[in-house]
Amino acid sequence: MTETNKQWEKYRIGLLWVVLPLIVGLILASSIVPQPVIGVIRLEDAIYGYTAQSMIKQIQYAAETPEIKAVVLVFESPGGTVVDTEAVYFELTKLRAKKPVVTAVNAMAASGAYYLSVNTDYIFAKPTSLVGNIGVIGYLPTAPFIIEDTITTGPYKLFGSERDDDMRQIEMVKQGFFEAVNLGRGDKLTGDPAEIFSGKIWVGIDALHLGIIDALGGEAEAIAKAAELAKVANYKMLDLKEPAGVDDLAYPFFFQSDDGMIYPYPNEAGVYLLYIPPLPIK
Repeated sequence: MTETNKQWEKYRIGLLWVVLPLIVGLILASSIVPQPVIGVIRLEDAIYGYTAQSMIKQIQYAAETPEIKAVVLVFESPGGTVVDTEAVYFELTKLRAKKPVVTAVNAMAASGAYYLSVNTDYIFAKPTSLVGNIGVIGYLPTAPFIIEDTITTGPYKLFGSERDDDMRQIEMVKQGFFEAVNLGRGDKLTGDPAEIFSGKIWVGIDALHLGIIDALGGEAEAIAKAAELAKVANYKMLDLKEPAGVDDLAYPFFFQSDDGMIYPYPNEAGVYLLYIPPLPIK
């Protein structure tokens, strides 16, 4: 063997000792370090007790699972009750302190669903998605009246409060909604405030021009954006409903007539962050 060949052989052996541990380390790392995950949480109903708890379980699971690096919320919802929407909103705030959250609107994210959307880092909607309907709707309780066979300890024990109190509550909830939108969208809102807070609902392409959403796109674009914000690659997508232990025991939120017809009105009177479409004229 010539001197040159001997030197080349030493070089190859030295290189092997450098590269081999590196290869082994990469193999071990790939088997030990879990693949990053983009979690997906879907809301395909109104926001009420069951669906809110379902979302909260999934949000908490995402916050506590290290492999989940970001979350995408996929909305198909007209909104719902005030208290349940606020409960989900608070959990989203905690999650966003740890991980990016992105919204993808399918057909609709109206009222309470949009309230949740503004508490995420980026909002996608399709060109014809329905978005917005910023405001509150309330059903006032029956005017107080006397029931002779019922004894109460005060004039409003049976009814809870004066009707004026309900009107003040609706105004308070409205101002809270407006504040959440201003906090979440800020300078992104480009439309006239009178237009933004008029209660209108817009298609996605108009919502984009007003700054109601950030971009046109669907779930794929939202997942890619979430991965970008989380600074991860080679990730996988995971629907969080099953791993979070959510069951399918939903119950009807909307009013259903005796003949089975479902109307776009809630079963109970109250104050709602809810879009109610006009009924067709017969």
